[in-house]
Amino acid sequence: MPSEILINANAREIRVALTENNQLAELFIEHQANKGIVGNIYKGKVTKVLPGMQVAFVDMGLDKAGFLCANDIDITGIPESKKKDRANDQNENTTPYQEEKSTLSDEDSSARQVKHQVPIQALLEEGQEVVVQVTKNPLGTKGARITMHIGLPGRYLVYLPTSSETFVSRRIENETERTRLKTILQETENPGGGYIVRTAGQECEKIDFESDLDFLHRLWERLEKKAKETSPCNILYEDLNLTFRSMRDLVTSDVARIVVDSKLEYQSCLKFCKDYLPHICNDIELYQEPAPIFDHFGIEIEINRALDRKVWLKSGGYILIDQTEALIAIDVNTGKYVGSCDPEETILKTNLEAVKEVVFQLRLRNIGGIIIVDFIDMIREESKEAIWNSLTQSLKNDRSRTKILKISELGLVEMTRKRSRESLVQTLCNTCSYCDGKGHNKSPTTICNEIIRSVQRISTNNYLSRKNVTIEMHPFVYNVFFEEETSFLEQAEQEYGLDIKLKGNHEFHQEKYNISID
Repeated sequence: MPSEILINANAREIRVALTENNQLAELFIEHQANKGIVGNIYKGKVTKVLPGMQVAFVDMGLDKAGFLCANDIDITGIPESKKKDRANDQNENTTPYQEEKSTLSDEDSSARQVKHQVPIQALLEEGQEVVVQVTKNPLGTKGARITMHIGLPGRYLVYLPTSSETFVSRRIENETERTRLKTILQETENPGGGYIVRTAGQECEKIDFESDLDFLHRLWERLEKKAKETSPCNILYEDLNLTFRSMRDLVTSDVARIVVDSKLEYQSCLKFCKDYLPHICNDIELYQEPAPIFDHFGIEIEINRALDRKVWLKSGGYILIDQTEALIAIDVNTGKYVGSCDPEETILKTNLEAVKEVVFQLRLRNIGGIIIVDFIDMIREESKEAIWNSLTQSLKNDRSRTKILKISELGLVEMTRKRSRESLVQTLCNTCSYCDGKGHNKSPTTICNEIIRSVQRISTNNYLSRKNVTIEMHPFVYNVFFEEETSFLEQAEQEYGLDIKLKGNHEFHQEKYNISID
């Protein structure tokens, strides 16, 4: 079945859902008070260069400085003599590293690698003014990831003004088509720069690219002029809002319609498409049903399901998704599914079903970074091969770049998925203020034992002949004390010479208690 784009917009936030086969595939959320900055271009100033890590920090006028790696520095505009002079001044031993170029637009990006031996201290110095583009939003305590390789996305193309090469989206797999598209762009007259043909550019002709070429070249000319006139630490270009980005980036030949629930946003979409995407104007509809649009299409249920740790499979098995500081761990279990007679077939069926659910959850939750999937142990090599092939095939529809390793002897799959924005959980949830993200608290019995040890320490101090001790604690701990530790109270009064008074305090955290001595 064709795909659909559903847009829920109001004054506080914009939510965009991409559905495939009537099932939620991807969700994008932009809060008006906290918009993402990926794709924005800034004129910044280098505040610190760290040769030991080959990184630099750039002040862009934001709360946190941007993080610029050496392989994200454009070396084409720096004279060779200047590079050599700075390198000699530093007198540092350096090793070769690779410069990996990937576009800022999104999952349609292709990459190139160019080897060079120029250290970062030969390319940048503190106080230097640079034009940079954000490739990854600030996450937690980290500032935004930035690059000097600018990429300006259009409908069919991404313009690379600092490059001279032509690339084609990795999702266009036909080699004949890839060669044809490269030839078309190499034959175009342009003032310099490189291009990436986006997935939407498949089967396009030269005339289809002309509007993109004209618009993107004029946009870059304006940016260059603005960069000369603007002082450092200011924005030069702000990317489109989520609604317009979705129409530019998500609409392919598979998308049958775009449904918008806001009349104001609907009119803005029509105007935007009339100017830039006239071929999809007839595909935009205004949602007019009484029920909220995400309720009507069953999206809200899927969102809530995507926040759960456990996800059930249709067979009765389930997967568990846990996020740690370093990686995401996904565990596959047979659960209620017991199969028929062959245990290997039961395990294989559960693992195959889990593959589809894992890929679905990665896209929906926008999980990125290092991912470890613990499949149920399989004995046959052909079973492992079937799981790996199924995972590879299922990930072809994922717009984010992924890399998968073969299944290990322990039944683990190691993979990475490109991360450029916060996950769904990070967007919609806060760390639990009670457990501080641990997911657990000390039990009341454990706190009781801690209190007892504290009282025993007090009894060893002989400053007073008789001590009045008041202990405040959470009511849960208070109840356990009277149910399980009454003997200790009697022992403390007789053996340690203490007068102990217990008080419950509902305002206390379960792990907190206070001991005062009169």
